[in-house]
Amino acid sequence: PEVPKMQADDLAIVELSSFQLMDMQYSPHIAAITNLTPNHLDYHKDFAEYVTAKTSIYTHQKAGSRLVLNSDDRETRMLDISGDHRILTCSKMVKPDNGVYLREGTIYIAEDGKDRALMEAADIRIPGAHNVSNVMMAAAIVQGLCEDADITEVAKTFGGVAHRIEFVRTVGGASYYNDSIASSPTRTIAGLNAFEQKVILIAGGYDKHIPYDVLGAPICAHVKALLLTGATAPKIRACTEQADAADKPEIFELPDLAAAVSKAHEIAQSGDIVLMSPASASFDCFKNFAARGDCFKKLVCELPE
Repeated sequence: PEVPKMQADDLAIVELSSFQLMDMQYSPHIAAITNLTPNHLDYHKDFAEYVTAKTSIYTHQKAGSRLVLNSDDRETRMLDISGDHRILTCSKMVKPDNGVYLREGTIYIAEDGKDRALMEAADIRIPGAHNVSNVMMAAAIVQGLCEDADITEVAKTFGGVAHRIEFVRTVGGASYYNDSIASSPTRTIAGLNAFEQKVILIAGGYDKHIPYDVLGAPICAHVKALLLTGATAPKIRACTEQADAADKPEIFELPDLAAAVSKAHEIAQSGDIVLMSPASASFDCFKNFAARGDCFKKLVCELPE
């Protein structure tokens, strides 16, 4: 919708879903894939079709275009890429020939045989190891478009956007966070890893027919009480109960989000963190994840002290 307003020297930064990508006939001059994990399998016939749709972001790139990949992600690392791309890779584990990497807490940029320090990962304002990866990807995307000082200034001051581990309010000493964007298990795992202490987790929602087995162990490791609602509640309960872990959270199943927030308020103590990170889509009860997040924030703001 913004295209008519654009000038010749403007840049558009666009996040594209598999639904948008699967029929595209063009690819952007700079393309990036952060990871490939099962998603939207209620729509795509299988994971292979989903991957094919996602990789359309670079399939039609012209010679000399830039492709940025997260080499720490197994599925992304295994892509069979042909074409005359300039590939930049990002990694927290290995040093690339060209790209961005992390070593001993410092983010570096590798370019044509030369390395330079960008910033300390600890200085990134938004929490979570996944956001270190996100900053590294962003730094690779904007190489040649802005200065290193601009990248570090944004990383140190940007507080995040709505519905992505968004702080809502402290009630009775407990802090409430809205992570409604987390519509798949991997996103919820990233949200859980963002906090050093065990949290009270509100999860569940519309079933996209994706596997939940990967979620059980992280829940046991990072969650003290699990509040479930929606069609995926039985799946999340099952993977948690079946996880190979000695310490498992107490599990509550509630009829809706309002009841889950009320239960969280009942059991939360001062110092606790309440995280709404559903690991599921929102379409059972809401138009989209933003509407779900807005509802959560409204419910939290209405809680009595």
